[in-house]
Amino acid sequence: MDRMLAARLHVPSRTLRLEEVPRPQPGPGQVLVKVAAAGVCLSDVHLIDGTLTPLLLQGDTVTLGHEVSGTIAEVGAGVTAWTVGRRVVLYAGEVRDGVTYTRGVDYDGGWAEYALSSADALTELPDTIPFEQGAIIPDAVSTPWGAITATGAVRPAEAVGVWGAGGLGVHAVQLLRAVGACPVVAVDPNPVARERALAAGVDLALDPADPELRARIGALTAGAGLAAAFDFAGVPAVRAQALSVLAPKGRLVLVGLTDQPLSVADGTRFSYLQQRILGHYGSDMPVALPQLLRLIQGGRVDFSASVSGVLPLAEAALAVERLEKKEGDPVRLILRP
Repeated sequence: MDRMLAARLHVPSRTLRLEEVPRPQPGPGQVLVKVAAAGVCLSDVHLIDGTLTPLLLQGDTVTLGHEVSGTIAEVGAGVTAWTVGRRVVLYAGEVRDGVTYTRGVDYDGGWAEYALSSADALTELPDTIPFEQGAIIPDAVSTPWGAITATGAVRPAEAVGVWGAGGLGVHAVQLLRAVGACPVVAVDPNPVARERALAAGVDLALDPADPELRARIGALTAGAGLAAAFDFAGVPAVRAQALSVLAPKGRLVLVGLTDQPLSVADGTRFSYLQQRILGHYGSDMPVALPQLLRLIQGGRVDFSASVSGVLPLAEAALAVERLEKKEGDPVRLILRP
């Protein structure tokens, strides 16, 4: 049996190892994809450091990587929609018996030379979009897209705030501009991230420690506050600050993951203003990916600047370290088998 390299996480010990494993074989209704690019996400860092734990993983070891692009290498029995050589982007998860399984978390992902996918859990990647950009769409781009268009239901000309201008937040800024949100505010303690947000088109970039933050957002919104606020940081203090500048009937959308409690300091004010807090996870892949690929092809958004570096698969641990330590303030690092 053919073998391949894969970066595998032993969950109990939180140890990431590069291993030689059997190359998977596509079963009925599956395709085997030769991986061309795989994104390194902060969620991967959290899986390794123990902040996140797979809920549905069978066994104790998983190949990481939920942002994957490549070409069809083999098709399983009964698969007619895909042919060998087609360029594809894999969904970041699959629904099995009504339950969402996340690729690279609950089953083997794309930090490998090959990855399996259900034949209905991928979409074609146009020739004009490089594999590196295609790979990041299933999470770094589609998650904020789903948060903005579905969960947050942002309408044109609504005032919106983005807390955390990293790998997802900077894309949220571009996508908010694409749907007509105005004004758009970014809040991040990192000056490099604030500069990146300004370059991406925010109207105001603030340090969360700025004592004038509430006043400046008030001035920008004619005293109304934000119709929607997005927490991409997953930090309790962020959520409290975002709630403090929400408009009446405003909604706070929680995108960043944390195991910390959520609290509302003034429940009476929250109820009186009829505000809402909404949890968000991932996106509706069959809808989101084709939409985003059309927007990229049509020149409405450009994520070429989001690929901060490309490393060989053998340097997966280095890529994780660079992201964890924010070396060079990367948006997305890409592994190439």
